[in-house]
Amino acid sequence: MRNIIILTMLGFSIILSACGAEAGSNGAADAVEGYVNAIVSNDEAKLISLSCADWESDALIELDSFQLVTITLDGFACQQTGTDSEFTLVDCEGKMLLSYNDEAQELDLSTRTYQVVEQGGDWLVCGVR
Repeated sequence: MRNIIILTMLGFSIILSACGAEAGSNGAADAVEGYVNAIVSNDEAKLISLSCADWESDALIELDSFQLVTITLDGFACQQTGTDSEFTLVDCEGKMLLSYNDEAQELDLSTRTYQVVEQGGDWLVCGVR
């Protein structure tokens, strides 16, 4: 009887630890945060590594559009908000603060929803709505 109780408790602890790992998993949001940070730091290799193949050319166009500005992030954080067919949807809050020739502008990141897919165990940005 004692062995059954021990095995049952062990089984529950394994199940609970697996659930906790899944609940703490933030892969899609982390991918979007990495993607945006790659744009801010002008890191083309990182940006491509966080983009699905269908989105790579669009990601590079987006990176190119920020070449002449200095970017900082203000209040930036992302979270998974849902799914749509094969996409996991991620929304962010915060702003990109852009500076060009001492002229300041802001880009509100809450107006975009990122489409993210999991491929081969990696979360990749695959579009923006």
